Amino acid sequence: MDEKATAEEPEVSRTGIQALDSALVVLRILAAIEGPASLKEIAQRAKMPASKVHRYLASFAKAGLVRQVQRAGLYDLAKGATELGLAAMARMDLVNEAADHLERLVAETGAAGLVAIWGPHGPTVVRWQRTGSFVITSLGLGTTLPLLNSASGRVFLAYSPPILVRDLLRAEIDRAKALRLSWPDLNPNRENEIGLLVQTVRNMGYASVDGRFIPGLNAISVPVLNWQGEVEAAVTLTAGDHSISEPGSPALALLRKVCDAVSVTGRPQLPKV
Repeated sequence: MDEKATAEEPEVSRTGIQALDSALVVLRILAAIEGPASLKEIAQRAKMPASKVHRYLASFAKAGLVRQVQRAGLYDLAKGATELGLAAMARMDLVNEAADHLERLVAETGAAGLVAIWGPHGPTVVRWQRTGSFVITSLGLGTTLPLLNSASGRVFLAYSPPILVRDLLRAEIDRAKALRLSWPDLNPNRENEIGLLVQTVRNMGYASVDGRFIPGLNAISVPVLNWQGEVEAAVTLTAGDHSISEPGSPALALLRKVCDAVSVTGRPQLPKV
């Protein structure tokens, strides 16, 4: 074996090239910082010598991923990083990624699960995972869910662009008024309550309904959000047990954890170093 050749090769661990791993930590830290950052700040956050971080930044700059703000000497992401991000976003399939977790959610919670997306007639069930527990429900693939009195619908109401839900919302309000319908936490005759409902769902990060809405059926629903903070899909668990909709329920905690992991909204998190 040529000792000179092997000495010039980067150190390779069982999981990858260590030098590249370190360099990518620097890039991720720069992405997580809000705005341009100094070499000193990046090095401190990366827990690396400034000279080492400078070499990594120089390589990223050569590749078009990082740029240096000349006047201040600060570093920021460049056009190449934007292009990589956009390419990754274009290839993401949040709906199918969320659906991949459905079987696990059902197995660990004992509840039935569904994934709904926005269809021509409103929130529509596109994935449905049954459970061993017997619950009488008409839910199934292709079911269209109401905005006002379903957990999935309320997620779409709270996290969709207003123009998207406007017509369906108006139709549901008109129908509720004509039939004199109301629900435990919502009176459609008082339109300010719609806004309060939206704010409540957004503050909590999920929607829930209990057996008073649909007799015998309790549901919790959490949004899968895109880069714009808008809902791509609602993942919902339903059960006959009312405890599933309680704020501290293990099922809700797991559902939120899964949907938060799938969602791509928000700034990147600082990597652990």
